[in-house]
Amino acid sequence: MKRRILLISALIGLILLLSGCSQINDPITAESTGFWNKYFVYPLSWLITYFAELFGNNYGLAIIIVTLLIRFALLPLMIKQTKSSKAMQAIQPELKALREKYSSKDQATQQKLQQETMQLFQKHGVNPLAGCFPLLIQMPILIGFYHAIMRTREIAEHNFLWFDLGESDPYYILPLVAGITTFIQQKITMMGMENNPQMAMMLWLMPIMIVVFAISFPAALSLYWVVGNIFMIVQTILIKGPDIRAARSGDAGGAKK
Repeated sequence: MKRRILLISALIGLILLLSGCSQINDPITAESTGFWNKYFVYPLSWLITYFAELFGNNYGLAIIIVTLLIRFALLPLMIKQTKSSKAMQAIQPELKALREKYSSKDQATQQKLQQETMQLFQKHGVNPLAGCFPLLIQMPILIGFYHAIMRTREIAEHNFLWFDLGESDPYYILPLVAGITTFIQQKITMMGMENNPQMAMMLWLMPIMIVVFAISFPAALSLYWVVGNIFMIVQTILIKGPDIRAARSGDAGGAKK
C-alpha cells in the first residue's frame, strides 16, 4: 500500500511538473504555445466557451456540461480502476497471512515473501499497479480542465446562480458542499478499508483541503469540484452497489447478534 501511494504521488508530481503549473495565471488563447497548452488546456477552454455561447453565455452551465462529458469519457477507466482496487482488497487477508508467515526481516525471508506475493498475484490475476495506469491517463485531462477553468478570461467575467464565477463564493456554500461531497465520495470508495489508518486519515484530510482551497479559489473551480464529486458518488454507488449492500447486511447482522 505504501509503495502504491508513493508511486501515485510521484506520478501526480511528474504530471504537475509537465503540465506547466507556473502558467496558471497566464490567459489561455488560440495563440498560446507549448504542447500542454495546445493539446490539453486550449481544447478544453474552447469546449467550455462553445457550450457557454450555445446556452446564451452561461459559463456556469457550460462548466457543468463539460465536467459531465469528461467524467463520462473517463468512466471506463474509472471502472477498471475500481475493479483493480476491489481485486486487491479481496486478497488482503492472504497478503496479511504471508506477511505474518515471513515476518523476519532478513534478506532471504524477504525474498521468499516477494516470491510468494507475486505467485499470489498471478494466482488471482491481480496486477498491483493496474489501478495506477488509469489514474495516470486521467490526471492530465483533469489538470488540463482545471487550467482551462482558471485561465479562460470569459469565465471570470460571468456569474452563475448566486456567485461570480471569477470570485470565491461569498456565502461559502460551494466550498462546504465541495467538502461534504468529497467526504461522501471517499467514504463510499473506501468502504471495507476503514481499518487502514492511511485511508482513514485521507478520508478526513482531503475534504478539509478541498474546503480550504475552495474558500480562496474562484467559484468556477468549486462548481467543477461539486459536479465532479456528485458524479463520482453516483458512479461509485452503481459500480460498488453489491459490496455496499453486503457491507450494510453485515453491519445489520452484527447489530442483531
